[in-house]
Amino acid sequence: MDYDRPVAGYPPDVAEQYRSAGYWIGQTHSAMLAESAAAHPDSEAVRDDARALTYADLLDGSRRIAHGLIEQFGLRPGDRAVVQFPNVAEYVEVLFALFDAGVLPVFALASHSTAELEDLVTRADAAVFLTVDAFGGTDFRARADHLAAVRASTSDGRPFATVVAEHGSPDPLAAVRSANTESTGRSGSPSDIAFLQLSGGTTGAPKMIGRTHDDYLYSVRESARICGLDESSVFGVVLPVSHNFTMSSPGILGALYAGSRIVMVPGTDARAVLGAIAEHAITQVSAVPPLVTAWLDSPESGQHDVSSVRVLQVGGAKLAEPVARRVPELFGNATLQQVFGMAEGLVNYTRLDDDFERIVSTQGRPISPADEIRIVDADGAPVPPGHEGSLQTRGPYTIRNYWQDASPQSFTADGFYCTGDRVVRDDAGYITVVGRDKDQINRAGEKIAPTEVEDLLLTHAAVRDASVVGAPDDRLGERIVAYVIPSTAAVDSGEVPDAFTLRGFLREAGLARFKIPDDVLIVDEFPTTAVGKISKKDQRLSVDSAAAPADSPSAASDDPLDGERLIADLADKLMVDPGDLTGSLMLADSGIDSLQLMALLDKWRAAGAAGLDFETVAQSPTIDDLVAAVRQAGAR
Repeated sequence: MDYDRPVAGYPPDVAEQYRSAGYWIGQTHSAMLAESAAAHPDSEAVRDDARALTYADLLDGSRRIAHGLIEQFGLRPGDRAVVQFPNVAEYVEVLFALFDAGVLPVFALASHSTAELEDLVTRADAAVFLTVDAFGGTDFRARADHLAAVRASTSDGRPFATVVAEHGSPDPLAAVRSANTESTGRSGSPSDIAFLQLSGGTTGAPKMIGRTHDDYLYSVRESARICGLDESSVFGVVLPVSHNFTMSSPGILGALYAGSRIVMVPGTDARAVLGAIAEHAITQVSAVPPLVTAWLDSPESGQHDVSSVRVLQVGGAKLAEPVARRVPELFGNATLQQVFGMAEGLVNYTRLDDDFERIVSTQGRPISPADEIRIVDADGAPVPPGHEGSLQTRGPYTIRNYWQDASPQSFTADGFYCTGDRVVRDDAGYITVVGRDKDQINRAGEKIAPTEVEDLLLTHAAVRDASVVGAPDDRLGERIVAYVIPSTAAVDSGEVPDAFTLRGFLREAGLARFKIPDDVLIVDEFPTTAVGKISKKDQRLSVDSAAAPADSPSAASDDPLDGERLIADLADKLMVDPGDLTGSLMLADSGIDSLQLMALLDKWRAAGAAGLDFETVAQSPTIDDLVAAVRQAGAR
């Protein structure tokens, strides 16, 4: 192995320590898959709603795609490729094709808008964009066409390429498959950057995180061991497949390392998930807290055989202890495992043999004995066990810098990453998350930088100032709240924008749906600190009492369950004009997701439809049917 070149960010002596200790074993992702395929050639590796691939199929297919990408587009080792896929088998083929070609995947979320993709392609100077044609009502091909139109070439003048998989066809990537089934030999050194992930984006645009083969695969191997994955395991992919959680904790990479079977679940609602568990005998599921709450509360709970589940992992945000204690109601045969980690590195797990009280009350302890944990006060001094402080960490799978980013603010002089989390650690090393230092919102496991939303709001002609904060939410963990001061001209003219208008403006500006504020509050001024800065702490505390206009231009009826008001509520969640929602529109085609439906359900229950349940709402074929169901529940 070529260990003469420096490892990104790691001092040479530290890198050698990690190798000597056996944390880094000198393996690339391509070599890992080849090893698993040799051990389990005929075992099923991954399946989705359209097809299934054995380990031999996956290895053969990914190598053929790698050769095809090189032959057709002249891709070179170190080139970047932005990938945007929903939960489909093609993603896994493409991922390992890029690994084999030595091309760095840059992971976009399926929810990222065209504008965000354009920014990502530009910042990464990507040579190619790979996606699927359509899935779940989303037209991904249109995004590829847009990128092809706005970016004709890379910075060195080479043509910018797009590749669109035909999901549902017998061979979705036939157009880029070569006949060559041998490895390209371009996967590089284990010390090389293997791919680029996006940070949570605590300030401004998310930074890019470069992870090496050695450091990431150590995390994958240990995660698979700690989580009990083996050849008998069936890993159900519910969360977005490109999330760090879904990739490596233990995720799809841990499953492939262990010889497990991966099942791509086509939805996150209780019927889709619990039905898939029953159909495929899924043994491990990873989820974020709002989904677990929804499954527990769904009428589908108890209607499916979920006894196959051995481990239910919950991460992305802190799982409230009362919800954690309810998990056995649905998953009585499973062990709950809390997960706390970050794309930058450190991952903590409760262990499968931990007692129940520890599992429900903590977020686990680090993977590795080499994970160094430092919890400090405001002055940077370590605090004793049992005391709250800011978390800093370094170790064999935690980065020492961001990709092509010289700013050192997130790292200490001695190489510790400052996570921005406020935690308490007990004498046994278990961590409990109590809050955040950084100005970041964690909405249902998605990390949102307030400044990104604020900057877009400030481009609206009628907005003088904007401040975005996270507010506690029982289902989402945090919801996004935007405080807006209208411009003097808007006030004088009587044209102060309402919440509906501003949320629609953000959507049209290209902001991803999960980043659009759940609440928009129009105020005269912001609270300030003693030195005159905006007090976001006070804004968070005052969310529930803040005065605000109606959420949408719903009908003037005083009846909160009036049909027009119900449609306006739905339009507000979808960020469309109510006039666009015809009564015959199929609810499944509207773009509503399960979390948005749950929020509407809570609102309508509080408004008088106490007998309304999630299943009734979710199964209403059309908008007219939905309105009728809500009004009928309110009339009981």
